[in-house]
Amino acid sequence: MPGTDAREAAKTVTGSLETFPYLPELPARGPGADMIGRTAGLLVEMYARVEPSGWRFGDRPGRDTRRAWAWLREDLDALEEFTQGYEGPLKVQAVGPWTLATALELKNGEAALADPGACRDLAGSLAEGLRAHLAEVRRRVPGAEVVLQLDEPSLISVLRGSVKSASGYRTHRAVDRAVVEGALRDVLAAAGGSPTVVHSCAPGVPFALLRRAGAAGISFDAGLLTERDDESIGEAAEAGTKLFAGVVPGTDAALSDPAGSVMGVRTLWRRLGLSPATLPESVVVTPSCGLAGASPAYARAALAHCVRAARSLADNPE
Repeated sequence: MPGTDAREAAKTVTGSLETFPYLPELPARGPGADMIGRTAGLLVEMYARVEPSGWRFGDRPGRDTRRAWAWLREDLDALEEFTQGYEGPLKVQAVGPWTLATALELKNGEAALADPGACRDLAGSLAEGLRAHLAEVRRRVPGAEVVLQLDEPSLISVLRGSVKSASGYRTHRAVDRAVVEGALRDVLAAAGGSPTVVHSCAPGVPFALLRRAGAAGISFDAGLLTERDDESIGEAAEAGTKLFAGVVPGTDAALSDPAGSVMGVRTLWRRLGLSPATLPESVVVTPSCGLAGASPAYARAALAHCVRAARSLADNPE
């Protein structure tokens, strides 16, 4: 979300999304509130600090780690305040192990992705940290059914071997798909049986791999889909995977009528030969990606638009 006021963000999210709120992130506050720093703060017995090139592993928790902890406590306090008596799904999100491995640097300045052992340690630390984080959310919002979302914008680059090295002159080798799947499965298991979602806003989302890893839902930018994705999307829908379709722009733009926003989803369903009656249960309407780059007014409008578009899909799936 845009802005720096945790209470205002929590109030906006819980007021706009009465049946599926989430824990907001406010990266505009600075290092430690950004998606990488925030998730690095969740790691157990692994610490990171800010260097000119980005986040880098350190030996002990420093100022940047403590700042990340403080921002998260502030966000949880605000969420708890505005979810008194709430019962239902509540989404929390963290960066997934592979995007984290591309963004966190080893002490030599190279991405953790370059070291398979570091990747394994990172995934294990993240899983342990997420278990503690989700337990804290459940304690603060006892009526919540916590939904864990892993953000993996770099996942496709990891699979294709297109992540650049620190020098920029070469790329890291593609990681074996079985290794990628295994790490994702281990981290998703930290949800302890609660629903899980993996979000990737890049072209070529590996739907089948994410399903095998245990994701109950897959979040994507619907504007990047091509007909090559049809078969894997159809298989996912028929298997009961929730599809979080990003159809509302994540930055300020003119919003069409709600029915128009989900027209592409209806068209996709017809092309796949799926029953329109299954749309309301299969599809969650979302922004195409995060709203941190939007104006506060647009962010509020986008969330409200998602609700109206979802209602349109439920009322008139045809």
